[in-house]
Parts: sequence; C-alpha cells; structure tokens
Amino acid sequence: MTDQTPTQRVAELIKDFRFAMLTTRNAEDRLVAHPLTVQEAEFDGDLWFLVAKGATFVTDLRADDRVGVSLSSNDSWVSLSGHAELVEDRAKIHELWSPTVEAWFTDGPDDPEVGLLKFTAETAEYWDSPGGKLASLFSFVKSKVTGEQYDAENETVRLPER
Repeated sequence: MTDQTPTQRVAELIKDFRFAMLTTRNAEDRLVAHPLTVQEAEFDGDLWFLVAKGATFVTDLRADDRVGVSLSSNDSWVSLSGHAELVEDRAKIHELWSPTVEAWFTDGPDDPEVGLLKFTAETAEYWDSPGGKLASLFSFVKSKVTGEQYDAENETVRLPER
C-alpha cells in the first residue's frame, strides 16, 4: 500500500470497478439488491448511476433512502453505506451518457424515463489482496500450508462529509 489516506485508498479501489449492486429496502422491509453500472470512475464520495425512473428500487428509495452499494473484482471488494436520491439534471445525464447505456435506453439521453441516481457514501469497508490473482492464490496456499492468516488488507473508513 502506498502513503495515502483511507479515503484515497477507497477511491483508488473503486476506480477499477464497473458494476455495483445497490441494496434497498422494499415495501415488505426486505433487503433487495439491484445490479447497476457505475457511470463515473472518479470517486469523491458520490457514485452516479443512470436508471429507469420507473424501476422498483426508485420507488423503494422514496420510502427509505438508506442504501448499500457493493463492488467486487477478483482480488478486492468494497462495501459502501449511505443515501441515494433521484436527481433531475439532464446536463449530467448527457455528461455520463455512453453507447453502453443505449442497450437499456434506446431512445437516448433525452428519454424522459432516464433517471439520474446519486449515491452519497457515508462509510466504506474494503478488503484488498494486493498483487492480483497470482498473489491472492499464493497467499491462500501459504495460509493453508502454514496455518497463518490469509494476507489481505481490510479497513473500515468513515468518509468525510461534503
């Protein structure tokens, strides 16, 4: 790990993730996870998603805006907790628009059904196995052979209020 703050470490990990699971509470008070594509690689405490305004989780957010977002790769994982809200900002939708999004919204960024979801993180927890797949495999085998704990980095971070 380099000399960086825990918040910078979280931001560094998140920039490599493309997909996330957003967890909300539904009308029956059950936790439900929804797959979303992260639209902005630069994490400053907020994540942005382009969503269908009529999606069930958007309705759930009106009742309870507390959500969790989880992201994972082959050798690192991040769990965020915070709040989410639907934001009306056509300029931001155009800024985040990409050809990939057109698979879900074929009428383009001006489709009135396209919504902008802003997630604001309050806390983060991450687990990281530096060095990629090979290093992770080596650490796992080493742990099994020697009985020593698996070598991975884990920290819980309280993110600064903005």
